[in-house]
Amino acid sequence: MKRTWRGSCHCGKARFEIDVDIDHVRVCNCSVCHMRAALIHRVPEDAVRLLTPLEDLTLYRWGSHTAEDYSCPDCGILPFRRPSYPTEEEMARGIAPFSGWAVNTRCLADFDAAGAPVRPIDRLDTPVEDVR
Repeated sequence: MKRTWRGSCHCGKARFEIDVDIDHVRVCNCSVCHMRAALIHRVPEDAVRLLTPLEDLTLYRWGSHTAEDYSCPDCGILPFRRPSYPTEEEMARGIAPFSGWAVNTRCLADFDAAGAPVRPIDRLDTPVEDVR
């Protein structure tokens, strides 16, 4: 059932709201996601309200430079990001581009991220289905 979730970084500077049914979380094994240990849920563009202007956050790009990771400049927590654009190899495997947001469910108030079903996302070198 769709509901409104409120989220923020640790200090509360980076705030957002989403309107979604969270039926799973995603765990990606790429190097940055592995180190970050975020539990992600993809949210369509029109279901996200950023309450903090992006220019007030720190932007980090790596790898293909198509993903945009936004973190709080004060506490360093990453509450949301724009996912990377699939490589040609990934698109050949059937992974479609996604233009929404990837939200760190650990940043959502009252959400039990540890109790949600987990979908592994393999971004290293083996095929994986698109589990948007």
